[in-house]
Amino acid sequence: MKFSVLTLFPDFFEILESYSIISRAIKEEKIDLNTINIRDFSENKHHKVDDYPYGGGPGMLMQIGPIKKAIDSVKTENSKVIYLSAQGSVLTQNKLKELSKEEHLILLNGHYEGIDNRVVENYVDEEISIGDYVLTGGEMASMVLIDGVTRLLPGVLSSSESYSDESHYRGILEHPQYTRPMDFEGLKVPEVLLNGNHKLIEDYRRREALKNTFLKRPDLLKEEVLTSEELNILNELKKDI
Repeated sequence: MKFSVLTLFPDFFEILESYSIISRAIKEEKIDLNTINIRDFSENKHHKVDDYPYGGGPGMLMQIGPIKKAIDSVKTENSKVIYLSAQGSVLTQNKLKELSKEEHLILLNGHYEGIDNRVVENYVDEEISIGDYVLTGGEMASMVLIDGVTRLLPGVLSSSESYSDESHYRGILEHPQYTRPMDFEGLKVPEVLLNGNHKLIEDYRRREALKNTFLKRPDLLKEEVLTSEELNILNELKKDI
């Protein structure tokens, strides 16, 4: 997987080179991460890439010319151009799984009041948001997307780091987890996790995952993604809670 990040602040992404799983993925060549400074494509001697919006209004907009040239400098027929935007569709685990199958993601990071909309209309394949709020720029959102996609790539996570039971992977939140000590000031780990009966533990975790989801994110519980057994458990939970 190749990531090309188009940004005004390439140094922002240096932290990823020393960040655990992402760093390991880079060293093992599971991902290729490079940053492109949009200012390098400015024709202004001061590397200016913004200007006032037509029609007036507050702030400045990033210009179409430098952005288009930056995209063209890395784009191939296998590239997908994503603009990290507050107006985009909200990033989900399913979207991350979809993006993990791409060969090359070009991540465009806006700043100021945004970018010339002709870029969005003509050179962007998809707009993505990481939530219904506004950030200063797209860099933080790009880092979230890179992290979320990378950990889904084959060979990036070891078997002990598997993501298949994590929250949102199947549209269900993860079951509660516990570690030592077994008893902390009278707060005890559930007994079922200590008896070594793997079938009982598996049943307990499935039930607790559904309970967790029902209490915290009931909007995620869709019948089409649940097995018949899980639906029965959920119906029992509704009676008990």
